[in-house]
Amino acid sequence: MELLAAAAIGVMTAGGIYLVLRQRTFPAILGVALLSYAVNVFLFTSGRLMLGAPPILTGDTAATGTYTDPLPQALVLTAIVISFGMTAVVVLLALGAYLTSRTDRSDMVEAGENEVEK
Repeated sequence: MELLAAAAIGVMTAGGIYLVLRQRTFPAILGVALLSYAVNVFLFTSGRLMLGAPPILTGDTAATGTYTDPLPQALVLTAIVISFGMTAVVVLLALGAYLTSRTDRSDMVEAGENEVEK
């Protein structure tokens, strides 16, 4: 289970970094969202991956000690809400920039300035 979670975190991180390094705004926004999902999965797995264990202590789990830590779960739920809101704000800002400049390139160099004179 831990190997699968680590592989998922690695793939999401690699995909997020690849998308962030693109020269377009919308793939960069998707890359940042993918990176935030990778961080959320990392935080979630830091609370021990256990199947069928309750997130709180009850009478029978206090003796055996098989419970999951509820703090990473609460942090991930909060991070999901915050990242969703911030992604919506950034998408609206990028949409406004696209409607103003008619391009979604993020390097902000005019097409004629970037070409080499022959």
